[in-house]
Amino acid sequence: MKKIFKPLLGAIAIGAITLSINNDNNVFAKDIATACDYDTASNVNPDYATTNCLLTETALNYNVPPEIVKAIAEGESGNWRHFDNNGKTIVTADNGIGLMQITNQAGYNEERLKSDLVYNIESGVKILDKMFDRSDLPKINSGDRDDLESWYFAIMAYNGTKPVNSPIEQSTGERNAKAYQEKILGFVEKYELIDLQELPFTSDTFQYDSNSRDNIKFLEMNYNFDLPLTKSKYSFEKSQKVSATTNVTVRTRPTTDSPSKGTLSKGETVTITGPFEYEEVPSKKNHFVWYPVKRSDGSEGYVASSYLDYAESTLTPEPTPTPVTPVDPNPDYSEYFKKYADFSSAAEDMIWAIDKGLIKGYSNEWYAKTNKFETLLKPNSPLTEYHFLTIFFRYAEKDALANIKSTSSWGKSKVYNLAKKHNLPVLAKEEPKDLRNLANEGIKRGKLAQLMASYYYGKTVSEEAAIQFFIKNGLTVKPNVEEYGSDKPLTRAQISSFIQRYDSFLSKQK
Repeated sequence: MKKIFKPLLGAIAIGAITLSINNDNNVFAKDIATACDYDTASNVNPDYATTNCLLTETALNYNVPPEIVKAIAEGESGNWRHFDNNGKTIVTADNGIGLMQITNQAGYNEERLKSDLVYNIESGVKILDKMFDRSDLPKINSGDRDDLESWYFAIMAYNGTKPVNSPIEQSTGERNAKAYQEKILGFVEKYELIDLQELPFTSDTFQYDSNSRDNIKFLEMNYNFDLPLTKSKYSFEKSQKVSATTNVTVRTRPTTDSPSKGTLSKGETVTITGPFEYEEVPSKKNHFVWYPVKRSDGSEGYVASSYLDYAESTLTPEPTPTPVTPVDPNPDYSEYFKKYADFSSAAEDMIWAIDKGLIKGYSNEWYAKTNKFETLLKPNSPLTEYHFLTIFFRYAEKDALANIKSTSSWGKSKVYNLAKKHNLPVLAKEEPKDLRNLANEGIKRGKLAQLMASYYYGKTVSEEAAIQFFIKNGLTVKPNVEEYGSDKPLTRAQISSFIQRYDSFLSKQK
């Protein structure tokens, strides 16, 4: 995880970051307090936005995911409280002190843990940091600090590696939902609004006596789960491309109380335009933060960090190039020339779809060049909406297309009934009848993208979001929305390429 320093924190001296937590000069605490506009002399709990800032900035300075720190503060103190209603530091029966409930820790100034909220937070973060580096605790996958699930055992150790916190109940083999770390990760999901992976532990990798206070014995020290772990949302940088994890509202300002500036579609790519910001309304309790973003159309706004993720290109290393099979400079297309009188180089892109049975050509068509009726491909003819739907459903819904019923004498009703079933934003309609003619009009590139992406997501998406889907997943070679050419008409030859790329995209998802 890259450490992010907010503008005010930029003034922190390098030496201050590495100060001992017991340094009486308290340089670190003062700088954090200044950055978050917090009065350390006050004996009242700061508002939620300020507490979010204090927890986040401290976590980042110790290279700890803020999601984990804020969830622990939630679990330890409940509602992020350090002081009671009388201005006294909350101390529990087991001597847990303040917001981070620091207990039994040698080398920490107990009075400062009570009086200095920033010191209390820093102490908790530093303890958690040390837990992550312990060699006697198991590691998850590569042990990347950016992966939230990698902190599973560090979180456990913050509370204690006792039988009560075993991931699996040995007596039943079931997951221990009451374990401290499970509750904390539950707070991450609840308040950061992100989904974490459930790590598939088994009871044979732990050993403990449920009647003893002895620590759990770990029989497996390196877990390698074949799961995509969840990256922290706090390392996005200016100019970085990120994608929306779901359909999410773009806000005018960093708060849900501000007006909407539209909706990002799931998978849509946006650009980070600056450092994250905290909730604008101090009384709103959000664990997440807000990023300013710019869409491909140039519009800007704020999106909650919960709903952003690293674009695929920033997470996945470039694959090793696959050896390319040499292309025959003189391929044998004789069978296609025999079958289709108008087959030519313009129709070569159609071969994949022809071989798949998606394109069958027009039979018994008059062909002027031979002066007789032939079977034609018409590769340069405009692709109509009806023909696109027919070709695409032959690929994606072969059985459904064969079995769906007509609902009127309109010969195209079967295809359009199937489009309606899949919520496709088609132009033609069975009723009113005057819309039926739109089925025979040429389809444009933007509408093609919208129909295919809407089918993929199972709901209608905008043309712009659909084109972003095409760009991100290799369904077009165009690099941006503008160059894609939404208003350009499609020919019959081009549809084969789009469906072939879609097929390749789907095969990579398996």
